[in-house]
Amino acid sequence: MTQTVPEFEDVARAGRRIAGRVRRTPVLQSAELNTYAGVELFIKAENLQETGSFKLRGATNRLLQIPDAQRKAGVVAFSSGNHAQGISRAAKRLGMPAVIVMPSDAPEIKMAGVRSDGAELVLYDRNSESREDIAAQIATERSAIVVPSFDDPDIIAGQGTCGLEFAEQMRGLGAPLDHLICCTGGGGLISGIALALQGLSPDTTIWAAEPEGHDDWTRSLTAGEVQSNPPGTRSICDAILTPQPGELTWAIGRDRLSGGCVVSDDQVREAVRRAFRYLKLVVEPGGAAALAAALFALPEQAKGQRVGVILTGGNIDPEVFANILSEGA
Repeated sequence: MTQTVPEFEDVARAGRRIAGRVRRTPVLQSAELNTYAGVELFIKAENLQETGSFKLRGATNRLLQIPDAQRKAGVVAFSSGNHAQGISRAAKRLGMPAVIVMPSDAPEIKMAGVRSDGAELVLYDRNSESREDIAAQIATERSAIVVPSFDDPDIIAGQGTCGLEFAEQMRGLGAPLDHLICCTGGGGLISGIALALQGLSPDTTIWAAEPEGHDDWTRSLTAGEVQSNPPGTRSICDAILTPQPGELTWAIGRDRLSGGCVVSDDQVREAVRRAFRYLKLVVEPGGAAALAAALFALPEQAKGQRVGVILTGGNIDPEVFANILSEGA
């Protein structure tokens, strides 16, 4: 491992660094969802964050630490959308150029968000091209800095500020979480949250939520070593379709996560509908995976307890959202 694994103090410093630059998102409850799940749910709405997802946290923390002399060359990021928007917004605020490498099948709403912040968009075929190779070539040509979407200590620490907030909000309610469920792709958010809770709420048990066929974290935690997803595996949860856990995120998560919850695309669609019906929130499929897990795949030991859920993003194309809602009508 060539990078230093971040710790709780890195997350705490990130919290101080980005204070006032990101939203403090609310924690919501629904009596109807509590009844259905059989637990007391506390739902942190990161879909209400600027740019529509938690990704602005890590992007802001990372870019703020780039020396002024290097900022003119800009940054390059690769992402299916939410990290792209976080980097684009953070770069715009700091006056830095940004190039975003995105899959050609990414939701149009996410592409539009990148363009609106002035970033340059480079599309690729996720089934036949390597986004890492494309980003590396662009960075070399422009002397720019590549900012990974999850396997970076400053990104992880920045995402972990979501966990800091959540723990502080629950402390204010006098009700620390017994369990927390977080959707998981590469693992930047859940590993950052794990670090935050280790410092502020060490008795909280943490679970990964993943779509069927993309359950690499669940299988990795069971096997005790990194497992990969078969190439070409697809799901409606486009935001969390990474090949396997990252090197840094696995180093953090393997000893701090208790296991995984696997949900079907149909269960995710139902979670999107219920978030809209009972919370009046627009949530994208990948962002609703943890809620789907709480409703349909809750670990036995979590039943009847206080369970935190992260709604990680709300960037869903209007047509897709309308179709999901109409399916449940």
